[in-house]
Amino acid sequence: MGRLSGYKYREIIFILKMFGFEFYRQAAGSHEIWYNSQKKLYTTIPNHSGDMPEGTLRAIL
Repeated sequence: MGRLSGYKYREIIFILKMFGFEFYRQAAGSHEIWYNSQKKLYTTIPNHSGDMPEGTLRAIL
């Protein structure tokens, strides 16, 4: 287990909001697109139950 393992969807969303991201739109399936208007950045977040895999969190970062 790495340092990024063990985070749930709600915890990730809380952290994204702290960094200025806002919900932008629903993507395919259970994925959401979040947008930071200050930095003009997009990121895709899977809305799945359970812990987020470490590789997925690295891709989000």
